[in-house]
Amino acid sequence: MWSTLLIVVVGVYLALLLLLFVKQRGIVFRPDPTLADLAAAGLAEQMHEVAIPTSDGLTLSSWWAPPVRADRRVIVYLHGNAGHRGGRADRIRDYLAAGYGVLLVGYRGYGGNPGRPTEAGLHADADAAYAFGAGRYPPGQLVVWGFSLGTGPAVVLAAKQRVGKLILEAPYTSTVDVAAAQFRFAPVRWLMRDRFHSDLKIAEVKAPLLLMHGVRDQVISIALGERLYALARAPKQMVRFPEGGHENLDAFGAMDVVRSFLADSRA
Repeated sequence: MWSTLLIVVVGVYLALLLLLFVKQRGIVFRPDPTLADLAAAGLAEQMHEVAIPTSDGLTLSSWWAPPVRADRRVIVYLHGNAGHRGGRADRIRDYLAAGYGVLLVGYRGYGGNPGRPTEAGLHADADAAYAFGAGRYPPGQLVVWGFSLGTGPAVVLAAKQRVGKLILEAPYTSTVDVAAAQFRFAPVRWLMRDRFHSDLKIAEVKAPLLLMHGVRDQVISIALGERLYALARAPKQMVRFPEGGHENLDAFGAMDVVRSFLADSRA
């Protein structure tokens, strides 16, 4: 009886691991595929759609507003794993009003864009966004801002290209580390395809770094943000929000921190 029970338990466990392996991209990437609409986001008067070609043959729609002055910084915003670019409208309105340029990057498979998201795909999307910005303004004027999952492509982009500044909000060392904390029963380090190893690239970033993390973040532990920050080179600063979670740092002053970072010509 015990041997039969053991076989059943092992079988169920292996079936669960197989399901996790097959469905893993649906956990890492949670796109809203519906068409992202500027008017619905309340940005029709401030931004317009641009078509950005990728190196692997896709044409992705992103939202763009040039800076009001040629010398103002241009924010390239790489969002998290869920929704689409339209969900980021509220937090960038202040930057548009302040005259900064903003490119809200539309990933493949998100917001009506073609393709399916993968790690390699998001890196290609970030590269295409950089080419768009750097083709119009000096690279040192570009500020790459990654949130959550978007911090992985942001780190890799800033490691291989010249940028003016890098902002990482709720970052991780790798998505493997995030998954290992959430799925302790599974050998995710053997199973994961999309690993986003920011920890292996952050030391190559030469641009000034601002890292922001909520102490109460239940999605990506601040411990991972702390580890990533320790690996980064100076100049760098980390702002910890004692009451902050994963998506609510704006309620605790994150936007003021970013504005100060953007305005500081020394950082």
